[in-house]
Amino acid sequence: MRRRTVHWVFGVVAAICAVLAAWQGLRLREALRVNAAIAAAEVKPGESQPEAQFARAVALAKRGDFDAALKDYKALSRGSRADIATDALYNAGNLQLREALKAGNAAGVKALPLIELAKQSYRNVLRRDPGSWDARYNLERALWLAPELDDVLTESVQRAGESRVMSTLQNTRADLP
Repeated sequence: MRRRTVHWVFGVVAAICAVLAAWQGLRLREALRVNAAIAAAEVKPGESQPEAQFARAVALAKRGDFDAALKDYKALSRGSRADIATDALYNAGNLQLREALKAGNAAGVKALPLIELAKQSYRNVLRRDPGSWDARYNLERALWLAPELDDVLTESVQRAGESRVMSTLQNTRADLP
């Protein structure tokens, strides 16, 4: 009886291990398929896997094809995978900001709309993932390049409405915050 129980337990453990090995094998097969699609991303523009589309967009951006990369990033941002959609929005913002900075100071008319689009992309990333410090930093950088009109108006109204109060205390400064 004891021997039969040990064999039965061994058989159950072996069956569980076989099921786990088969499941890991299926996951490995899927990962290899995704990796092959990513490796061929430059060749196949209509790949259905989001990872491959993302890799294609990154490759296009590295090659300098701004419009095609931005189109792919925008398509991915509307996709069903939240992690890839957030990364695509972030990369689209980076692409737009780089393109605006590439234009330089002489092309301010072309750079301003790109900076505004980049700010909107970073804000969308922060709506989806408020803890994204990279998006916060890049949004701050874009705001330094092109401040919001509301912020500028608020500051000018505050400066115009400032009133100075004279203190009766000795040795005090009149320009307190």
